[in-house]
Amino acid sequence: MTQVQTHPTAAPSADTPINARAVLFALALGGFAIGLTEFASMALLPDFAADLGVDEARAADAISAYALGVVVGAPILAVAAARWRKRRLLIWLMLGFAVFNLLSAIAPTFGLFTASRFFSGLPHGGYLGVAALVAASVVPRNKRTSAVARVFLGLTLATTIGVPAASVIAQYLGWRSSFVAVGAMALITALAVARLAPRTPADPNANPLKELGALKNRQVLLTLLTGAIGFGGFFAVYTYIASTVQTTLGGTETQVAIMLMVAGAGMTIFNLAMAALADRAINATAYLAFGGGAVVLLIYPTAVTGGLWTMGIAVLMVAVLGGVSTVLQTRLMNVAGDAQQLAAALHHAAFNMANALGPFLAARVVAAGYGFPASGYVGAGLAAAGFALYAVTLWDARRSGLE
Repeated sequence: MTQVQTHPTAAPSADTPINARAVLFALALGGFAIGLTEFASMALLPDFAADLGVDEARAADAISAYALGVVVGAPILAVAAARWRKRRLLIWLMLGFAVFNLLSAIAPTFGLFTASRFFSGLPHGGYLGVAALVAASVVPRNKRTSAVARVFLGLTLATTIGVPAASVIAQYLGWRSSFVAVGAMALITALAVARLAPRTPADPNANPLKELGALKNRQVLLTLLTGAIGFGGFFAVYTYIASTVQTTLGGTETQVAIMLMVAGAGMTIFNLAMAALADRAINATAYLAFGGGAVVLLIYPTAVTGGLWTMGIAVLMVAVLGGVSTVLQTRLMNVAGDAQQLAAALHHAAFNMANALGPFLAARVVAAGYGFPASGYVGAGLAAAGFALYAVTLWDARRSGLE
């Protein structure tokens, strides 16, 4: 654990009883809504492409627009709202998220749909970053990573049960119903946060210039770079699970859905397990996530050749790399100093960059004729790079007297 000076979220007033579990549940609802719209969009791509009159290649622009919105919105909103109460900010971010997802549901043209997806992405990083800070503020310091993991549990459950449910609903009510469901979930989150989140006063010393200080903090930048590259290993494989099942193994759509649920279950399990380990030894846990992920990804192509069962085991274990998300989020809290809000939000922008980098590099390998299973080799390389970058980050911290 670093010894750098931190700027923790202010504790709630002593005369205001806080039910930490209830607060974490309310925050996780927002994570579920965000995970649902992000991952369900990928599953619904063929449906909205056909309805809006574009081919699937162009329809993917709407998914890219959402990711771009995350990258753009995370730093801008975190800095602009530096003086806001965190509870107030969370409520408004979820209300905005609800509005733009509902607009996605009624968009009559692909252009308007893509624009609404971009604006839907703007609150993503800000909400999850601020939610992590609030979660950390309602538990003892040695339980912070586990608290953050419970907020992110909403994201992983969205991939496990939310996306399959959205796909089934879309079959009966149309793809637009899924975005209506996301909008409704966001409104419920806003109400839950308004009711349950601590009414902690805004930090009187907070200001946009202090938040921008994160951009000059080498430890913050190195940690973000580690996530942007290392976590790309997970997405290099996850993005092509459906293609691998159907094209390489000749599986059915039902088997694709089951494999995606296995991936979501693995993310849920390792999200909680790695967080518990990180509360005791954060740096060792980061090495375990990156190192273990690299090893599993390296054997992933061989596992695929064994059929659906061995692929399923490998997909489940690949999620060990997913556990690094909460670890890096906590490290950013440790090193961000006065720039807590911006650093926390940038964490999610970095992970969306990983979501772009991993599939992009894997696509080059597949296009070269090596097949979808070869995405595992790309993922292993990115995870190994994350391991090396984390080592460099710790070396820099020790060299600077921060460790």
